[in-house]
Amino acid sequence: MSQTMQELPGAGPAPQAASARREAKSAAPGLFRMLLRDKFACTGAVILLVVLLTAAFGPALMGDLATKQNLLFANKAPFNPANGWEYFLGSDSLGRSVLARLVTATRTTLLVAVPGVAAAMVLGSLWGVWAGYHRGWRENVSMRVADIIMSFPSLLLAVVVLYVFSPSAANIVLILALTRIPIYLRTARAESAELQSRTFVDAARTFGARPNAIIARHVIPVVIPTILTLATLEFCYVMLAESSLSFLGIGIQPPDVSWGLLVAQGRQYLQTAWWLSIFPGLAIVITAISANMLAAWLRIATDPSQRWRLAVPGRRKFIARLTAKESK
Repeated sequence: MSQTMQELPGAGPAPQAASARREAKSAAPGLFRMLLRDKFACTGAVILLVVLLTAAFGPALMGDLATKQNLLFANKAPFNPANGWEYFLGSDSLGRSVLARLVTATRTTLLVAVPGVAAAMVLGSLWGVWAGYHRGWRENVSMRVADIIMSFPSLLLAVVVLYVFSPSAANIVLILALTRIPIYLRTARAESAELQSRTFVDAARTFGARPNAIIARHVIPVVIPTILTLATLEFCYVMLAESSLSFLGIGIQPPDVSWGLLVAQGRQYLQTAWWLSIFPGLAIVITAISANMLAAWLRIATDPSQRWRLAVPGRRKFIARLTAKESK
């Protein structure tokens, strides 16, 4: 019987692909093991972990080096061991350690980016799931509110608000979170609207489960992977937005420092002390690229229909071999 099935046209590759997926599913390594197998995603995760640890413990280890002035060490070039480890990345025009200021700025940047993303994610996701599940006027009103907010360019709105009010970290978090809520709202609404007609949701509704219980137990767990992937990408946007506002002079204000503010303060010394702007700029670029690589991996790892590709050892050779068999 098996020989007959293999002889039928078009019957061979499908069972092979199905069996391959079943074998990959049976192995089913955890997310951490799959992350270790992906070099790019693992590198991005390690870099983000280093950034988080630097923000958490770095300023305490640096002490007052970020504000300590020493005019004898003004504009010292980087990578000179004779200047000591605190001046390994050079110094600014007041003799302050660029390394210490970069570490201190890491905490300030993350204290704006992480709360801004978290607030927008929680509010927008819950609002979108609620609107998508109930549909009707709730969905229409929610979508119109999202359209109104998105009709204003987020950076321009942030510039206007921060110009009118005092530019502080709290105001930056508030305005950036407000402008990013529609992104999560629209995504969660689309996912929830599609899920509310699924069989398992209908079954829970038939057995008398309340709407809030269905949303909490059946809808939100399915929506969370998509929202987390989106939040990883939004972290890059909020971080870059804060850096842009600080560069324009309406973001973080001295004596506090952020990566964007360090770039702005060092731009007038680009001809004589390039390291004052280059190192903070590199920190912004490397962190954004790492978050994008991790988000690309999360999109596949949290998708049940695509996750098997990450679970198969040597998946590139496997996919090429499977494609060759299907073409025959």
